[in-house]
Amino acid sequence: MKAVIRIIVYLIIFVVIVGGTGAIGLMSTMNAGMSVYDKTPPVLTNVQVPKYDSGKPTVAVLLANEVTEVFDFLVPYEMFAMTEAYNVYGVAPDRNIKSLTGGLDVVPHYSFEEMDTMLGKGPDIIVIPFMPILNEQKYAPVREWIQKHSDDKTTLLSICNGAENLADTGLLNGKSAATHWGDINRLIKQYPDIQWVKDQRYVPQGNMVSSAGLTSGIDATLYVISQQLGDAAAKKVAENMNYPSYEYVTNPDMKPFNAGLSDITYILNNAYQWNKVKAGVLLYNGADELDLSAAFDTYAASGTTTTLTVSGKHEPIVTKHGLNLVARYQTNDVPELAKLIVVGEDAEYEAAEDIEQWNNSGNRAELLFLHRDAEGRFAMDPAFEDLAGQEDIQTAKFAAKRLEYRATDHLKLEGSTFSYEAFGIPVLLGIVSVIIASFIDRRFICRKKRIE
Repeated sequence: MKAVIRIIVYLIIFVVIVGGTGAIGLMSTMNAGMSVYDKTPPVLTNVQVPKYDSGKPTVAVLLANEVTEVFDFLVPYEMFAMTEAYNVYGVAPDRNIKSLTGGLDVVPHYSFEEMDTMLGKGPDIIVIPFMPILNEQKYAPVREWIQKHSDDKTTLLSICNGAENLADTGLLNGKSAATHWGDINRLIKQYPDIQWVKDQRYVPQGNMVSSAGLTSGIDATLYVISQQLGDAAAKKVAENMNYPSYEYVTNPDMKPFNAGLSDITYILNNAYQWNKVKAGVLLYNGADELDLSAAFDTYAASGTTTTLTVSGKHEPIVTKHGLNLVARYQTNDVPELAKLIVVGEDAEYEAAEDIEQWNNSGNRAELLFLHRDAEGRFAMDPAFEDLAGQEDIQTAKFAAKRLEYRATDHLKLEGSTFSYEAFGIPVLLGIVSVIIASFIDRRFICRKKRIE
């Protein structure tokens, strides 16, 4: 009986110390990645809205009241805008600042009501990024607006786990759909009336197209463009992005990713890497949306880095294709950073004024020109490589897997094999838990035995 008690004591202490500490770390990391705008907003009276052309179809890329996945929003927005054949807008329940994962904040072009009034009908395409349903009351307007425009005249395109948001409307019942490999087993149980597909990058179903994980959304978006504008238009977008996997557009079959033992690096990074790198991301007028996504959805989503947006002035900046972004910090009030990430091949020219202001501010953080030598490369590639050097190779490999990125053979990943901090801290906590349990064992259990 005493042996059983001792085992139980050791297990409880181990779980409380190692598991409890990890759970706190995991929640803290996740909360940081899902943070919402909490600063005094700049004046938004002169926010720019791309001109509406009644001769073009309209694409509405959704933003939730709480938080929206950064890649799922930025990249399809840019791709449709790159064709110059669509009106493309960020649309939300209202015009207040909305937050993307990793801490990037967007001013919507239109509210749902404003867009309905302007068009007098539904948009031609609604892009549905992943929007966690954290608060039913705050999320409900998104669901209702999708349902309102669910007729055959509107194409519904879900990106990554945006399939969960589409499934939530009931519109996918009795149909097939794809989603992120890390969520699909959960959704199979949650939405049993949907045939979830694991081995395709995207799944067309009538007026709905759902994509698997993140970069699969590129294939799905290119597919929609090819269906509406022709294959040549889609190929041109892919070429301008330097996207290396166009073959999936014509044949979406893939070997599915599955959770594996090597993925434990991601869990440990989130749970036990407490000394996270604090990296700024410079927002400047003309910044490319995909390039920005490379910073936020590689570093911040790895569990190793806290990303903070920085700009030279307290006013919205306008991206290459007309998104209005708001930085949470300005050059003169940003916390101490390990580095300031500057995205874009031509950033040293396009952001010259902001860079000079940074250099003259006394901030000592290293300037990382992420795409300086990346001509002809897909925007994510240099981010994976830098992450390997900043952290470790295993973290960079999982970052690519999380993004469901397949063209990894050419990546030059150099760095530590794995994270000594992420693996070392739980080992040390395990040792501490054994010492504490051993003390309790000697002090109370064994002592009781001697008294008897």
